[in-house]
Amino acid sequence: MTTTGIRRPRVSRTRRTTTAALATALALTALAACGTSSSSDGGGGENAASAADAASPLEPSTKVTLTIDCMPPAAEKAELKQWKEDVKAFNATYPNVTIKGKQTDPCLEPPRFTAMLKAKSQPDVFYTYFTDLQQVLDNDGATDISAYVNDKSVPALGDMDPDVLDVLKKDGKLYGLPSSNYTMGLLINRPLFEKAGLDPDEPPTTWAEVRAAAKRIAALGDGVAGFGEYSAGNNGGWHFTATAYGLGGSIVDAGGTKAAFNDATGKRILDNLKAMRWDDDSMGRTQLLKWGDLQKQMASGKLGMFLAAPDDITYMVQNLGAEYADYGMAPIPGQRATLFGGNDYMIKKGLSADKVKAAVAWINFKFLTPGKGQFDWARTKADGLPVGLPQPDFWTGATKAADDKARAASSTMPVANFEAFTANPVQGKPEPPKAQEIYKVLDTAMSAVLTNKDADTGKLLDTAERQVDQILANQ
Repeated sequence: MTTTGIRRPRVSRTRRTTTAALATALALTALAACGTSSSSDGGGGENAASAADAASPLEPSTKVTLTIDCMPPAAEKAELKQWKEDVKAFNATYPNVTIKGKQTDPCLEPPRFTAMLKAKSQPDVFYTYFTDLQQVLDNDGATDISAYVNDKSVPALGDMDPDVLDVLKKDGKLYGLPSSNYTMGLLINRPLFEKAGLDPDEPPTTWAEVRAAAKRIAALGDGVAGFGEYSAGNNGGWHFTATAYGLGGSIVDAGGTKAAFNDATGKRILDNLKAMRWDDDSMGRTQLLKWGDLQKQMASGKLGMFLAAPDDITYMVQNLGAEYADYGMAPIPGQRATLFGGNDYMIKKGLSADKVKAAVAWINFKFLTPGKGQFDWARTKADGLPVGLPQPDFWTGATKAADDKARAASSTMPVANFEAFTANPVQGKPEPPKAQEIYKVLDTAMSAVLTNKDADTGKLLDTAERQVDQILANQ
């Protein structure tokens, strides 16, 4: 599961979408479950090249072999077909770059990922979530690619959202390139809105409006809940964070050394949930929910709203038999900021300069070239994959305008349902340091107010603050 923080099942064309490579005739050898990478090709290690050499483009004649994480499994036929096509197209320019794919599904599982880093067994190009950077650096696992990434190796770099790149930097050094991203909003069930006499094209934008809408939806009866929330598996803490951002709050202070949620905003969050759960009875009786539970409730027509990213809709359609037309998105209530996250690719430390350049070239071709790779929306539509979700969305300027136009032209879903979300973009804010540990603490506060009508929100926040301060002190 993931958010960048929460690890989720893999979903096509989303932050959970992963990739790797397949072999073609001249330069590629298909390895469905290839092992670990070797840094012997080209030799020299990452420090062997001068800055000028690192910044120079990869020559088509350069012979290297790369192992790449997350090749789509055989079950994802369309994605695997596209991968073969992209490798073939890439090899038209770089015929001597052999790509070997590592095929695992789910692509990133926290225990396996941690073990891989400690064993130094990650592929040459390995998949991570935005929140994984510190763990990777703690294990000395990634190459500093600052000298390799420029407007020649990544031509659209100037139109990439700097906030996205900043997540992949530490002490001014760049360690990865994004492959997808998302921001949180309010996911709504349009049929339930209509049954409750609410306008799904004018979804709630404040928590007062969410509370009022939730009561009307819950009044439909038949086991329908108006609003749902997580409170287990670290998911509750993740959503507490997203809610706090929407209201202008923070989880940690500016220096990242102290908890910052034990304030009026934090208390407002818990008090509001407690009131919706116990006073309004609009959240249903089943609690201690984790990722996947709310999606099942909504797909079965039993839930009106919950905080989510757009690709939750794809998950429900592809895995739970839902229909795209039944859902819509609104900005996160409050709209002061919203939690953002995503996934990326890093390059194993210790590789030769040529291997690093080849890796950057592949990442750019597959993930960062408008109109090609994952941004070939016409192909995506032709292959029966969904087009129209407002993500990945890390472009700005002319590149964003062109990509938005191409995406809309090939849309396979009712994009008007997302207009409230896309027409009112909210500034993204990254997850806090030690996110998973903090989320685990905040889970306790979230679960308490949803399972105990006598929970003392002030005491819950005091306890959580002490525990988070201790976590941050041990960084």
